[in-house]
Amino acid sequence: MARILVVEDEPDIALGLEDDLTRQGYEVETVGDGAGAIRLAAGGTWDLILLDVMLPGVDGFEVCRELRRMRIKTPIIILTAKVQEAEKVLGLELGADDYVTKPFSPRELRARIKAVLRRFADEARGVYRFGAVELDFDRAEVRNNGVPVDLTALEFRILSVFVARRGRVLTRGQLIDAAWGDAMNVSDRVVDTHILNLRKKIEPEPSQPRYIHGVRGIGYRFDG
Repeated sequence: MARILVVEDEPDIALGLEDDLTRQGYEVETVGDGAGAIRLAAGGTWDLILLDVMLPGVDGFEVCRELRRMRIKTPIIILTAKVQEAEKVLGLELGADDYVTKPFSPRELRARIKAVLRRFADEARGVYRFGAVELDFDRAEVRNNGVPVDLTALEFRILSVFVARRGRVLTRGQLIDAAWGDAMNVSDRVVDTHILNLRKKIEPEPSQPRYIHGVRGIGYRFDG
């Protein structure tokens, strides 16, 4: 039975989440403020934290930042009424694993919870999954719909960098440093060519990428 900490200051929403998740078989505890959330998260064993952004005192972003600073690796789903992309990116950069925008349907939230819990369990055994793709770090292998994908060693390193920094915009220079190495003299065109080849191997529709997005004038962002 997965244990979920719900951090939500609106009593009706907190009670609704607790009731729904309890019916789904989860063990649930609620807290209504950021300071209390930090205390409970640090003092207990949780499988997932549902974290509202708009909290009294310490807001959800600060809670997320503090938990990651304390090296608490419990997966976090941020609940936010903010719809600006910058707010979503901030949450991911602070260490959140996913976000759900209010108002949300219970069905959507349940699906997100299951996906994050599954991803966390996979990562614990060295596997990262996005869509139909599995990245197996222990075997240095990528599978798409269960079928091994013929990636070069460099393509595997590039994809590993994207996964490690998912949700963040990476410049071509950062990709070169992380995947090729500081001493390599690699042009931006070479980076673009390898990204194009990687998309052909892992994207459902390479011409309309779902996972590896180009950010005009900057570089690339992986949303997996």
